[in-house]
Amino acid sequence: MSLRHVDFNLLKAFDVLMDERNVTRAADRLAVSQPAVSGMLTRLRDCFDDPLFIRAQHGIIPTPRAESLAAPVKRVLADIRDIMTADAFVPAEAKLTLKVAATDYAMRNVLTPLIKKLQALAPGIRVSVTQIEDTLVGRQLERGEIDLALMSESNAPEGCFVQPLFEEHYAFAMRTDHSSSVDLPLSLDQFCQLNHALVSYYGGAFMGDTDRALAKLGRSRHVAVSVPSFMVLNDLLLSTDLIAVAPSRTFDDMQGLTVSMPPLDIPGFTKVAVWHERTNHDPAQIWLRALLTHDCFG
Repeated sequence: MSLRHVDFNLLKAFDVLMDERNVTRAADRLAVSQPAVSGMLTRLRDCFDDPLFIRAQHGIIPTPRAESLAAPVKRVLADIRDIMTADAFVPAEAKLTLKVAATDYAMRNVLTPLIKKLQALAPGIRVSVTQIEDTLVGRQLERGEIDLALMSESNAPEGCFVQPLFEEHYAFAMRTDHSSSVDLPLSLDQFCQLNHALVSYYGGAFMGDTDRALAKLGRSRHVAVSVPSFMVLNDLLLSTDLIAVAPSRTFDDMQGLTVSMPPLDIPGFTKVAVWHERTNHDPAQIWLRALLTHDCFG
């Protein structure tokens, strides 16, 4: 028997004939005419090189060959239905891992509220978080190494889906009992004279958005420390006389810090969720993205 001679409708007709043992009832279930069922039966006989069903006084009876095919055909039809009909996603019953790339800033300000929601609604969903590398995000999403990236809109890779989460602006922070005698708000001169710390995700950089904004004014500052983590930045500010400019949410709920607006205009950014076409239609990923964008930041 060649597979090219068998189609789904023939297998379905065989399964119904096995159940009903009657051509008329089989035609009713299949919503076709009796001659159409007879034609399908002829093709089935040709495919399997066996009569399959023998006419009897009250219908038809299967041959031994048909009896041996009954269970395998029913399994095949069930598998095809499973493939063609996506199971409804039930968050409370879900068992999967969401793979996310993010900075520690996004981990604190985006993932923390998401994970809190997941613990209540879908405790079987695990979250795996890796440090984001902007230049690798597109490839990682395409390969399935990550499902979601949390990043600035300006750095989002081309060809991916982008969903804005919130708008962010920059704030200036210093230790509440800072040893300098300056009063807030700082003047631009005072701001430039103090020692600064900044976050460089990949380490080593001593220039950021603040320095680019200063350069447009013909000014500069002294960056004494470059660290790869916002958590470390806050620890430094609490224990030294360093000052810092960072996304405002960095300093939320931080006791011991005085936070204000910097004495110059520094363009903010849009924090976004980014994903690939590969997961765009996946029911679980759709639900997770909706939870993030609507429930956490809607």
